[in-house]
Formats: sequence, structure tokens, C-alpha cells
Amino acid sequence: MANFYTDNPDLKLHLSHPLMRKIVELKERNYTEAEKFDYAPINYEDALDNYDKVLEIVGELCGGVIADNAEGVDHEGPVVENGRVTYASGTQANLDACRKAGLMGMSMPRRFGGLNFPITPYIMAADIVSRADTGFENLWGLQDCAETLYEFGNEDQKARFIPRVCAGETMSMDLTEPDAGSDLQSVMLKATEQPDGTWRLNGVKRFITNGDSDIHLVLARSEDGTKDGRGLSMFIYDKRDGGVNVRRIENKMGIKGSPTCELVYKNAKAELCGSRRLGLIKYVMALMNGARLGIAAQSVGVSEIAYREALAYAKDRKQFGKAIIEFPAVYEMLAVMKAKLDASRSLLYETSRFVDMYKVYEDIAKERSLTPDERAEMKKYSKLADACTPLVKGLGSEYCNQNAYDCIQIHGGSGFMKDYACERVYRDARITSIYEGTTQLQVVAAIRHVFTGTYKTLMDGYAEESVSEKLQPLMARAAKMVEAYEKAVATVAAVKDNQAYGDFMARRLVEMAGDTIMTYLLITDASRYESESMAKSALVYCNLAEAEVAKHSEFIATFNPSDLDSYKA
Repeated sequence: MANFYTDNPDLKLHLSHPLMRKIVELKERNYTEAEKFDYAPINYEDALDNYDKVLEIVGELCGGVIADNAEGVDHEGPVVENGRVTYASGTQANLDACRKAGLMGMSMPRRFGGLNFPITPYIMAADIVSRADTGFENLWGLQDCAETLYEFGNEDQKARFIPRVCAGETMSMDLTEPDAGSDLQSVMLKATEQPDGTWRLNGVKRFITNGDSDIHLVLARSEDGTKDGRGLSMFIYDKRDGGVNVRRIENKMGIKGSPTCELVYKNAKAELCGSRRLGLIKYVMALMNGARLGIAAQSVGVSEIAYREALAYAKDRKQFGKAIIEFPAVYEMLAVMKAKLDASRSLLYETSRFVDMYKVYEDIAKERSLTPDERAEMKKYSKLADACTPLVKGLGSEYCNQNAYDCIQIHGGSGFMKDYACERVYRDARITSIYEGTTQLQVVAAIRHVFTGTYKTLMDGYAEESVSEKLQPLMARAAKMVEAYEKAVATVAAVKDNQAYGDFMARRLVEMAGDTIMTYLLITDASRYESESMAKSALVYCNLAEAEVAKHSEFIATFNPSDLDSYKA
């Protein structure tokens, strides 16, 4: 039986990144929890061994149970009856297996029944689960809503709800409404405070992933007379209290095992989470950033299975007397697929480490005052996480769609049939660049880091890292990409008082930043881990990124802002 962790040596390499030592020491409070919990690690090596063992369990479940159930789940799907959802039989078996293995609430503190994992190994597990069944990762991965509950809920709420998540109950985040998709400040679900301090929710939510979950985080309008984000608060709804019914499950293109629901709230009892009026401004933004990192992991998992399916078919399929992998047109596609996979994975784990660093300091700040150095470091990594999250979600999801497309192309006519997994992978991939903010919205979130210099600071840091002699020529080429990027940024910045022009060029600048950063990451990772596979991907990706940067650079340099009118409908 395949193990989706042990059959992918790159995962263990990323887990050994030098910054992980500091992350783990901070997360484990210098290993003092070993005095309270006999399963807590006593040192860094012990902690890594714990992560390794748990990820082996994740890999085993994914390589066997979850991957084996994926096709059946895709055909069967969930159903709704009398306002309640029944999962496909394979989905229920997957959830039962994950609960028995203790794989729920992985990042939650031990005192609530969690494993106290940093974000990085948890995101690694999400990467693995998505490879097995992309739709199931939505259900399993929504346990990261508990992170928001832990961050902003009061002690009583944490004590009541988080142990339930760690024991295997499911969560959802109820944000979108029929008239409030990307524009969440238009949410109108009504929250009314009662004399006893509880709240009642009334209205409709749409496109809610796992909408019949046990515990919901709900964005609702708590302030009468408001129409913007300042009138919204976040609430916790417990399914045990009743008042929310599933009107229907959406009939989707892909991720069919994940029930996407329309919900009707009728005087549903709920409780306020955090402070009033901060629902969208603070809490949902934190929730969305976590979800976007999760979708980035999901995208990498899709890229992985797409690449593996394409590679296996190309080795096996014979045409004109030889395996099709021997044809340049095919092996180039495979090499580019692998490079995109490796590049997006390097950015994924770089981003997750940034998230780990600032979140662990935020958590420590609840226990004691941070030193000035700690506070400065928290601020630094928070900024880097804020910059890299939309980058990896946006570009990673686009790469996974491209890899799924190329997987079918390598299969030829067979890829268009349901006889092969690539047809399902292609359908599952499409949503990743849409939900939790489309790629276009990721550009909106990322562009300010172009003009404030966050991405350039990252590039400068990577440029200073020493790499093996073999990879030094690639570093020189990456430096040339930085020069082109800087020139393009300056060109766009020089056009004053033309917001439309800046918005028009934003995608190109963000892609140039992402291409350059991922080039650097692949080179430095290949050198650090002494990985021949990553070194090959670094070369292939550098060739690809260099051409993309040159293309965007040329477009920006020669474009006349007055030509914008030709693009308008």
C-alpha cells in the first residue's frame, strides 16, 4: 500500500528547514510541556520525530483509505434530506479513520486535546490529504477554523468548543451570501441580541463548504442601520442548538464529496466571538488568511497527483514504437509540471514558516510581555506572511490548474474519459483559483507589497544566501530578473493619478514578483537540501520564469496608458 508521505522525500526535506528549530522551540515553550504531557517532545529532535510519525500515519491513511475512496465519493456525493446532509459512504469512512487516528485539531494546544503542531507540519498534512482526495481536504482541513476560535474566542468558548474539534467534530465558516460573494462587507444576515446576552441569527448563507457542520463561525450584521464592514461581527453557532437548515447542496463541477450548501437561519441561537464590529475587519481577515494558506496546500496536492498521474501514463503509453515520455513535447511538459509543483511547494512552506513565526509570538504575548526584539520579529514575520499568502494562493492555484490541464493533455483522448483519475483531478482543480478569493483578488491583496518593497526585501535576502557552485549561475540569472522587476515597478509607479493603469498592471507586477521569488526559493532549497531533483526543477523553472518576467517587462515598458480605452467593454 502506498504511503503518500514516505513516497515523497521532498516533504521531509522541507520539514528540516533551519527556521523550524526556532519555530518548534517557541511553540513548545522550550519543551516545558513535557512535564505535563507524556507525549510532548523533550527536545527538537524528539519533536521532529513526532511530526514524522504523525505524517507517516497521514500518508498511510491517504495512500490507502482516502485515495481508494476518492472515485466512489466523486460518483456518490453527499445528499440532503429534511434539512440535514448525509455524506457519501466513502467520506464518512474517511472521517471515521481520521478521528480514530487522532488527526483532528492537529495545531490546537494539548490542553484542549490537540497535538500542538506548528502550522507547517499541519499544512504538510493538508498537502498530502489533497493529493488523495481534494474534496475531502475541504472537510478535514476546515479544522483550521479552530485556529480562529483559539485566537479570538474567550476562555470559556475555547474550553467548550476546541476539545470537540480535536475529538473529530467538523467546522465551517459561514461567510458568503447570495448578494455578498467577494464583497463581504455587504453581508446582511441579521444578528439580534437577546436580553439574556445570547444572539439570534436570521437570513441566508450560500456556497458554504461543509455547511451542515457541527460548529460554525458566522459573519453577521450586528449593528442596526449599518451597510459596511464596521457593522459586522463574528458568531459561533452550535448545531446542537438547532435553527439552521440546509436548503440545498450545490451541484458542482468538482470536489463533489464536499457538500457546498445553501443555509437558512431561522432565529438560530448563537454567541458572539470576540468584540462587536470586528467580525470582518479583524476576525474574518485572519480566518481567510488561514483558509487561503489551506487552499495553497490543496493546490500543491493537486499539482502532485496531476504530475504523478501524467508521469505514470507517459512511461506506460506506447506510440510509434516507444513510450511517449521519450518525445520532447511530452518530457518538456512533464519537466515544467514538476518545476511548477516544486516552486509552489517551496513558496508554500516558506509562507507557512512565516505564519508559524508570527502566530507563535502572538500566542506567547497572551502569557507574558514580549521583549522588544520578539515584538520586532513578530511584526516582521506577520508582514512577510501577509505578503506571501496571496502570492502562494494565487500563483499556486493557477499552477495546479495548469498541471491538471497538462495531465489530461498527456493522456490524450483517454484523459477525456472517466476511466482515468486525471478527469476528476481536472474538475477538482478548477475551484482552487476561485474560492477563498479569486486569483484576481489575490492580486489586490498582494500589490501593495510590490510598492512598499516587501517582495524586493525578500529577493534581496535570498540573493545573499550562499548556494552550491553548480547553482550559482542560476542565482546570477535570478538577479537579472530582479533588475527587470525593479524597472517595471518604477515604470508603473511613475504614472501618477491613474488608478486604472496601476490596477491594469498589478497582475503583471505580482506575477513577476512571484516568479522571481519562487526561482530564488527553488535554487536555495535545492542547495540547502542537496536535492538533485530540486536542482533540475530550479533550472527548468528559471528558464520558465525568466521568459515570463521578460514578457511582462516588455509589455509594461511599451504600453501606452492611453490605450486602456481599447480594453474597456
